[in-house]
Amino acid sequence: MFVVGGESLIDLISEPVGADGTIKLVAHQGGSPYNCAIALSKLGNETGFLCPISSDGLGTYLLGPLAEAGVKPLLRDRVDAYTTLAVVTFDAKKSARYGFYRNADRAFTREGMIAALPDRLEVFQVGGFCPIEPEDAAVWMDVAKEAARRGATLSMDPNVRPSLVPDFAGYKARLSAFLDIVNLVKVSIEDLGALERNKAVKAEDFSEAEIDSLVEKYVEDFLSRPNMGLVVVTFGEQGSRAFTKAGSAVAELYPAVPFGDTVGAGDSLMAGILTILNERGVLNRDGLRGLDGAALREVLRFGAVVAGLNCRHFGCVPPTRAEVDAVLATA
Repeated sequence: MFVVGGESLIDLISEPVGADGTIKLVAHQGGSPYNCAIALSKLGNETGFLCPISSDGLGTYLLGPLAEAGVKPLLRDRVDAYTTLAVVTFDAKKSARYGFYRNADRAFTREGMIAALPDRLEVFQVGGFCPIEPEDAAVWMDVAKEAARRGATLSMDPNVRPSLVPDFAGYKARLSAFLDIVNLVKVSIEDLGALERNKAVKAEDFSEAEIDSLVEKYVEDFLSRPNMGLVVVTFGEQGSRAFTKAGSAVAELYPAVPFGDTVGAGDSLMAGILTILNERGVLNRDGLRGLDGAALREVLRFGAVVAGLNCRHFGCVPPTRAEVDAVLATA
């Protein structure tokens, strides 16, 4: 089983300003780990989701897509805390911007989380909110270590959100501790920029030379960690790059026609990468470290197709494996 741990929430997505001058917010199920779990299952992987689900109506709304995709909620008892909310707006390029109101995603205990883990699992994915609060990070660290003890390869998608973090220096220290134990990490160029400047940034805030310098600095750091095998960096419209000690590769964005929005694109790409790595039998530390340029290009291409197909929709709607295979068959 693939297990994804971390937040689920409701995205309140803004529609364009209406003729009457008002903005309508449309509720979509979301959260990076939630999206990734659904994408993994739709790609044909047995998948479990480790996150508290509220007993409120929005919690019931969250459970629907999990059931439809075949994802197993690993925490059986729902919690009294209200469902976590994210308000999503878009810039001129239709890139999503988020504001968060956290509740149910933090309503867990260490004992309950560890008890909910399967006896054996192939992958444990650490979600983006896990390092934000010190007390939460301590629990998630213990859960991740227990998952590794049970045989899991550890992966992480940090989704760095400075607006959520009251103590960014402490957050970076906690994130660094997770990077010491995981085998694979996916970051966006905005994530790296935020870590560098200690605030939220956009890719256009950096020159091409500054981006190259950022990538070189952080990839070198991440690959020097004791358990790290693979680093993937995403660049939005400029595609993605992958790095191991054995090689590197670049992949272009797979175009979404027609285009919806970018919600869940990175989560879908991550699911695609984990899927193809598992199928190739290299989803472990040593297997990841040995990936050369040719293998990395294949991995990135698969992930790019998954992400591009997701972006044909509004909100996160990951593709099925059949949809991905149909595109790859014509490439």
